[in-house]
Amino acid sequence: MSGAPRAVAALDTVTGPLRRTIDVTSAELLPAATALLGRGYRLALVAAVDATWPMRVVYLFTSGPPDRRVELVLGLVRERPEIPSLAAVSFPASRFERELHDLFGITPVGHPFLRRLVLHQHWPEGWHPMRRDAGPAPPMRDNAAPYPFIEVEGTGVYEIPVGPVHAGLIEPGHFRFSVVGETIVRMKARLWFVHKGIERLFEGRDVDGGIELAERISGDTAVGHCLAYCLATEEALGIEVPERASELRVLLLELERLYNHVADVGAMCNDVGFGLVNAKALTLREQLLRLNKSVTGHRLLRGGVLPGGARLHSLPTIATLNEISAHFHELVDLTLGQSTVMDRFEGTGVLQLDDVEAMGVLGVVARASGAHLDARRAHAIGGQLPGFTPAQQAGGDVRARFQLRVDEFDASTAILRAYCDRPRPLHAMAATGARMAAGSGTGIVEGWRGTIAHRVETDDAGRLTRVKVVDPSFFNWPALSVALADTIVPDFPLINKSFNLSYAGNDL
Repeated sequence: MSGAPRAVAALDTVTGPLRRTIDVTSAELLPAATALLGRGYRLALVAAVDATWPMRVVYLFTSGPPDRRVELVLGLVRERPEIPSLAAVSFPASRFERELHDLFGITPVGHPFLRRLVLHQHWPEGWHPMRRDAGPAPPMRDNAAPYPFIEVEGTGVYEIPVGPVHAGLIEPGHFRFSVVGETIVRMKARLWFVHKGIERLFEGRDVDGGIELAERISGDTAVGHCLAYCLATEEALGIEVPERASELRVLLLELERLYNHVADVGAMCNDVGFGLVNAKALTLREQLLRLNKSVTGHRLLRGGVLPGGARLHSLPTIATLNEISAHFHELVDLTLGQSTVMDRFEGTGVLQLDDVEAMGVLGVVARASGAHLDARRAHAIGGQLPGFTPAQQAGGDVRARFQLRVDEFDASTAILRAYCDRPRPLHAMAATGARMAAGSGTGIVEGWRGTIAHRVETDDAGRLTRVKVVDPSFFNWPALSVALADTIVPDFPLINKSFNLSYAGNDL
């Protein structure tokens, strides 16, 4: 048995939480990754690092409970950066590898379908913007060919292009439908129209300076991304966070879940013409946003999570939480009592558990198909939540995703009641400062869409040299195409809304 697989096998003897970094060779990577996947780990993140010598790729595998994180680190030859492809054993790996090829010029040898993922066709060939030696951006190509969508052929097949510019307040994404009559045979999404270079913008900042970026990666997930970032930097810099700070952070994370799930429940009803519930949901969302502002001073809960701790202005009262819950269940009961709404929800956009597991789908979408992964249990922040059990549905259709949000709302309000019923300090910070030394760390958080992962590296001065961000939407966008197969075109807006994935979180 080679070195890396032997080290992976040794993990079986470890009990409790685990952090382990294992250096691998090209020959060892695939066997080691296969062994971890076979032990129930999932590939959470792949990050190329070109800030220090040598250039390398880090594969983060996670499992839990108990909280377990294993990094496989593969060094590269800068003049010819190559990695063995893991596409044969992991669908998410195939997409991470395409991202590495676009941004770093790293070739995944043996990849079955290597074409651009992040960079659009007008980007110049051979220029990889995340390379340390990339230099200034060359001119974009004026004569770029169209994106090579796979064409579906057959009698009666035609295409419907949608986007990237959409009506209403929605970010750009292009959807190409191959259709027979009204039945969708295949849908392909083309994203990354608003790639912003977020990961490069982190570089060179101190830890505090990264907060404003983390909170704005995806605006409706300010707490989730900021918390994942803080957890990663705290691990890298050796910062011990007090228990009370962890409690306050959990409280903010659940408040963020509430206002987003309320909005989604209303929007799903709106897409089947039941505007009354949407109006009530928007009113309740506004109430929650005002509550958020009283808690942190910002309607989207910015400013509450800080490196080393948390700072709040106030806590919600139990009476307020009960009132919000009562209003929410009024609109839920209205929805469940409408047979025409339920007819549109039931059996629409089914995503099977087998596809969830094969594609690495996360969060609400995965748990509505029977999956159980929830980072609040697998990677608990400051200990296990009181009486928490992840919500789960088995149907995998729009109704299951609707009901999952309802169940999560109830679970979140129960967590909030438990914390808010114990008045304690609203401000808690680490007692000692960070050690100024080069290091790395990871942060894993269950955001309202699903599991968020951040990985950071710092230099001797405590400044950020590399930040890798993975929003759950990166994992979940391909599953939308699977759920749309054999549905009808008029159901696309409803199914899309039941997923409600982030463009901004994907198009980093």
